[in-house]
Amino acid sequence: MTNNDILRRIRFIFDLSDSQMIDTFAKADFVASREQVSAWLKTDDKPDFKELSDKQLATFLNGFINKRRGKKDGVQPEAEDRLNNNIIFRKLKIALDFKEENILEVMQLAGFAISKHELSALFRRQDHHNYRECQTQILRNFLKGLQIKLRGNLADPEQADEKS
Repeated sequence: MTNNDILRRIRFIFDLSDSQMIDTFAKADFVASREQVSAWLKTDDKPDFKELSDKQLATFLNGFINKRRGKKDGVQPEAEDRLNNNIIFRKLKIALDFKEENILEVMQLAGFAISKHELSALFRRQDHHNYRECQTQILRNFLKGLQIKLRGNLADPEQADEKS
């Protein structure tokens, strides 16, 4: 999954308008124009598609955390220059204020079984001996389960975008 895919899925799952997307970036002190957001949400076969960088997605996710949980006092966290699925998954977990049980329930909705031990390994520090890399399949199923939980079993967001 590309950063653009993840952004499109989050937009679809939480039914965010362009204005809400722009506001989410603003919550992380980033000024995004409607044209930028629109270009990031396009599929890569469209001529005005623009690739979303790791730093831009990290900024959006930081803004999503601030929007859902409120902005912390003091210095705001810096957006990472390099993202991996573990960081993305962790940021979504924080934004949604999910505990282990919530995540397991969402994964169950997607028909994807994962144990508590496997799940906790995804959220460990990278230098921890029990750390496990989050595979794309895990992140994809988490987003699919979230979609089912919050929107029902609707069509894929990319199919929905093509119809509009």
